[in-house]
Amino acid sequence: MSAVLSRIERLPRLSRLGWLMGLYAENHRKLERLLSPASLAEGRYLCAPAGRLPLRLEIICQHRFTTELALNYEMRDAAAAHSLPDPAAHIRCYHDARQAEATHFHVSRRWQDVLGLAPSPQVMLDHRLRMNTFLSKWLDYLHEQGYGRQALQAIPAKVLPKG
Repeated sequence: MSAVLSRIERLPRLSRLGWLMGLYAENHRKLERLLSPASLAEGRYLCAPAGRLPLRLEIICQHRFTTELALNYEMRDAAAAHSLPDPAAHIRCYHDARQAEATHFHVSRRWQDVLGLAPSPQVMLDHRLRMNTFLSKWLDYLHEQGYGRQALQAIPAKVLPKG
């Protein structure tokens, strides 16, 4: 029995920061499997599998090693006649490091709006763990529901009249 206990004690423990970095790597793998954002041009895309809510993907910035994107459902409020972008995940993908980080959720709700201007490192780490755990579960759900690159269609940019 003591041999088993001593072997268990020698296993390395994963720190919370190590767990977060692993979550970033897992999110990158899931996002690449689902939508392959590194291969898309800047712009807006819609993914609408049969019988499911349309999912909007916006590639905000596309750089050599980094992609910034927003991901949300396309829901319409009949009374307000506009889209409700919740949940709206803002994600930064680091392709060279193979990591994807949810930077914030909801429109104009950055971490400073949620946590204040001077959160402790523990509070910031907890917040990032919660956001990226949610992103991981949401990406799994989207994959299970049939969302993916095969159903992705570019949304044409609106042409403004010359004036």
